[in-house]
This record gives sequence, structure tokens and C-alpha cells, in this order.
Amino acid sequence: MNCAFRENFKVRFDNQHGVALIIVLWIFIFLFVVAFDFSASVREEAAATHRFSDETQGYYLALAGFQRGLYNFIQQGSGSNPQTDIKQNDLFDGTWREEKLGSGMFRVRLVDEGGKINLNRVDEQILRRVFTNLGMEDSAADILVNSIMDWRDPDDLHRTNGAESDYYGSLSPAYSAKNGPLDSVEDLLWIRGMTPAMFYGTVNDGNPEFERAPRVGLRDVFTIDSPIDRVNLRTATAEVIHALTGIAMERCRSFVEERKRLADKTLNDLLPLLGIGSGDPALQTFIFTNPSVVAVDAEGRPQDARVARRVKGVVRLGGAQGFEILRWLDREAGLSQP
Repeated sequence: MNCAFRENFKVRFDNQHGVALIIVLWIFIFLFVVAFDFSASVREEAAATHRFSDETQGYYLALAGFQRGLYNFIQQGSGSNPQTDIKQNDLFDGTWREEKLGSGMFRVRLVDEGGKINLNRVDEQILRRVFTNLGMEDSAADILVNSIMDWRDPDDLHRTNGAESDYYGSLSPAYSAKNGPLDSVEDLLWIRGMTPAMFYGTVNDGNPEFERAPRVGLRDVFTIDSPIDRVNLRTATAEVIHALTGIAMERCRSFVEERKRLADKTLNDLLPLLGIGSGDPALQTFIFTNPSVVAVDAEGRPQDARVARRVKGVVRLGGAQGFEILRWLDREAGLSQP
């Protein structure tokens, strides 16, 4: 009897010991999972804090770059007569200029809005010429020209190949034509006939989908912030000159390079580089002057940061402070371009 009791007690004791062991193991697994999750959460929060710190520092570095560019713009605006002077390493050639600040750095570039074609001022004839010079087929250019003119005009009467609100209302999502000036160059993407390849530009790599797309992005040719009807030949890029005149791109690029170096030359000295004489009708599309409305594009990057912070402002000379910010772009979708 005693022997049986002892055996029964031993079995119950062993069973309880096994259950206790399993419970302890589950407790350890639970604690391990909790500790791992806590550790992962701490790492994520630390990484988020680090990213926030980098972004904040990058933002203020970018602001410092913007202020540097703004200062240079204002100083340039009080410079010498533009008819007789093109400074070497012109500030408005779109080149990034980099500076160190503390443990970080910023870089800034100035782009003269007057060196582009004003999308709200350009007439139908020049608009058609631009698209043709950029390689669009006549049918595609006709649709886009008509649609842009319909978008800008105040009525709902559409041209033969244009589009008004009845067309845009049939799309998904539906929207209306502006019937007024474009608010930004990006508004082109809403207009009939425009494609991302045309707007952003593309290199023809043999893909049939892009064979007819212009190689130059329209966003690099047009602006809505230029204060003039003509294009400033002092700062216009090779792409803009090519789009306006149809002169071969290589010759336009050579002109731009010579323009950077020939600091003592005047407009009449530079025109022969493009094959344009002083009485050439093509000259009516250009002006030669100091920039008055400039896009100041700045980027800030803390030391060892992976991502830079970028801001952009369109600035006009004048006003009580000596300048006026017309447009401020923060976290703009297209700001990551080189």
C-alpha cells in the first residue's frame, strides 16, 4: 500500500514538474518576444529621431543656402551695365555652388526666370514653333498648342484640336479648364496632349512609346514667372535658345559656353556665335538685360546624412526690402532633380 502510494505521488510530482517547466519556458518566450519588440521599437524611435534631426538641420542649412543665393542676387542686381558686361562664372548659369557651414554643407543655384519662355505670355505662333523645334510631330503640336490656348482663354469655345471643360469633364477624375493663366508650369500636365515624357523630358532609348517625345523637358523651357515677353539671351540655356530658334543644339551649347568665358563682350559680339545678325527677325524674341526675377534653389545636408533637404523660392527685385518672394516651394515633388 505504501509502495503504491509512493509511486502515485512520484508520478503526480513528475507531472507537476513537467507542467511547471513548460510554463517557465512559455514565460521566457513571452519575455523574449516583449524584449525583442521593445528593442525594435527603441531602434525605430532612435532612427526616427536621427532622421528628424538630420531633416531639421538640413532644412536650416538649405535656408542658409537660400539666404546666400538671395544675397548674391541682390548684389548682382546692383552691378554694372548689362549691355557691356557679362561676368565670368555668371551667377545665373544654373550651376550649383557649394559651401560648408559648421559640420554640414549647403549648395545653391540661381536660375533666371527671364531666361525661359513665359507660358502665359507666349503667342500661338511661337508656341507652335517651340514644339516643332523640340521634335514634336505636327499633329501632336497642333493638339497641344490649341489646348494650351483654350486653357488660357476666358471662354468655353474650343479650337479645332483644342479642349475645354466638356472634354476634361469626361475624364476620370473629372476637372474643368482653367480659362485663365496657368498658376504653375506643372499645370501643363492637366492639359490635353501633354504627357509626362514631354513635360519631364526623355532620352530616346529605342522604346517606341517615347520615339516621338521631345528630348528636352518642357519644364526646363517654360516659366510663368518671367516679367518680360521676350527671353533674356544673357541667361537663356541652350535648350531654350534651340526651342525658340531651331538652331542646332550643339551650336547653342557652344554659344552658352562662349558666353561664360567672354566677359568683355556685348550682345552684338555674341550674336554671330549663333549665326544671328543685328537685323535678324529672330532677335525680336530676345532681350539682353540683368535678371530681375530669379529662382533661388538651395539644398542643405548635415554631415553623414543620407538625404538632403531642399527649398526653392522665386524672388523679384524691388519692394521695401529690396526683394519680394513671389513663390515658395518646400518639399516640392520635383526638387530632387540634379
